[in-house]
Amino acid sequence: SMPSEMLMKIFSYLDAVSLLCVSCVNKRFYHLANDNGIWLKIYSGCFPPKRTIWKVKSVQTETGPLSCAPIQDRKPGYWKKEYILKQMAAVTARVMQLVKPVDLYTGLPSRIKKAIKASGLSWMIVLKDRNGKEHVMEQADLFFKDTSVTIFWYSASWPCLDTLLSLKLLGVTPLLLDQSKAPSKNGPRRRSLIAEYDFFNLTESNVTLGADKLVQLFSLDPGLLVGLWKGKNEIAFVMASLHYHQLLERSTLGSATVQYALPSNKPILDDIDPEYGLHDYDLHLDMHSGSCTYLCGTFKSLFCRKGDIENGYLRLTVVSLKDNTKHVPLIGTVGLCWETDAFKGNVKDCYVMDVTLLDETRKPFWCFSAPVCMELSSKASSLYDYMGCVYTTDYADAEGKVCVELVWLEETKEYFIVSLVIYVSTEKVNNWYGTNY
Repeated sequence: SMPSEMLMKIFSYLDAVSLLCVSCVNKRFYHLANDNGIWLKIYSGCFPPKRTIWKVKSVQTETGPLSCAPIQDRKPGYWKKEYILKQMAAVTARVMQLVKPVDLYTGLPSRIKKAIKASGLSWMIVLKDRNGKEHVMEQADLFFKDTSVTIFWYSASWPCLDTLLSLKLLGVTPLLLDQSKAPSKNGPRRRSLIAEYDFFNLTESNVTLGADKLVQLFSLDPGLLVGLWKGKNEIAFVMASLHYHQLLERSTLGSATVQYALPSNKPILDDIDPEYGLHDYDLHLDMHSGSCTYLCGTFKSLFCRKGDIENGYLRLTVVSLKDNTKHVPLIGTVGLCWETDAFKGNVKDCYVMDVTLLDETRKPFWCFSAPVCMELSSKASSLYDYMGCVYTTDYADAEGKVCVELVWLEETKEYFIVSLVIYVSTEKVNNWYGTNY
């Protein structure tokens, strides 16, 4: 019942974020909060005209940043849109400057942690049940590594697992970022869909990764892990592993319903030596869990001869079983750490694997971050230097496979990687180079 003039006077004292929030109350507030006069005041206060422009204008124009004529000529909401676009452009420019320096070993942005903070980026999951209701969960914890970020969600009030149909993983950024304050969860934000997972019959249709006394782990591709309480069939936590390659783009440039489409790669000329399929590749491999790092290593000058191309894959031998000078130890006892509000634990022989494969031009060629597990092999070690139990770790997706063989040394209580082979899909190589392997 309050007159519009009084409401307009009140709105004129609000900042940009408060105006955007109040415009969501109802249609009347939306139209009043779109007033060009209010937004022009905010716009000109944040982006004042340059002095060089003022000198050209008349004395009357110099008394105010902009004349009243543009306010009446523009459609309602014009200056609000201009203000938002310019603020977003300023944040994007800051972030782009931060992601320009590239790490020589990983081929990825070396200051991505600062870039994520500068953009105000966080992540959420949205669980949808059979009734169409959506349950939004904000990130509870995260860990940054050399090539990936691991995000955890845990709560005491998860929706019933049997009623859930899907889970969406989204990047979230504030529409208007205040560098002096932490991003508000109640303010206007943009969502970017990263991945969507099918939760129907979760325990039957997905791979069981491992378990401890309290939880059982289920792996969903790409890079999602769901922990269920044992005996209750209830969610304990959700964990996502996100590789840094194209992470900012995937987390900010998509919409709430459509994923960001990666730009298509223009095929480059492959090497002319007929004896090689691939050559001079680099691999950066991380094995970690939470704050623990079990392996962080770079392997250079990898190659694949044409004779190593079979069954739709090009084979890159990183660590050879026969060459014990390249066998690599893992640091510490391998296990995947998890935590909730009330409990914490460690699932033995599980961890997160980050693979960053660079081509001969040092561009990221194949990148992923995924939870994996070590499985006890039935065969015994054939190496005299390593007499112990043999474990294997296998990972596969549409672009390639990773096969790792490890030996457990009881005397020193440590694992040794005695074989590591990367298999790259010939289809991916052909699309990348325009070849026909």
